[in-house]
Amino acid sequence: MDKLAGVVIVSAISKEEVEHVAKLARLELSEEEKEQFTRQLDSILRFAQKLNEVDTSNVEPTSHVLPLVNVMREDKPHPSLTVEEALKNAAEHQDGQVKVPSVLDE
Repeated sequence: MDKLAGVVIVSAISKEEVEHVAKLARLELSEEEKEQFTRQLDSILRFAQKLNEVDTSNVEPTSHVLPLVNVMREDKPHPSLTVEEALKNAAEHQDGQVKVPSVLDE
């Protein structure tokens, strides 16, 4: 919460939430960065909240503002690498699969 001219302003995001997101992203942030990102994200979230105040009752729902056309190539099977060829440059492999360090906390 901040005070501005005697008015209490409730933040849209807390420093603790920024710390949590940073932990999930495996980012190490200084106290200064945590404060900075809290202010910046709060500003972004407040602006996004203002969009909820816009009257869109006469606006047709869309998924994209511009028409989209998929340009896809024909799906043709072709020869691919053997397991041995695919694994020959892997740092580690086991049972025909690339072995990588675990990224999940236990």
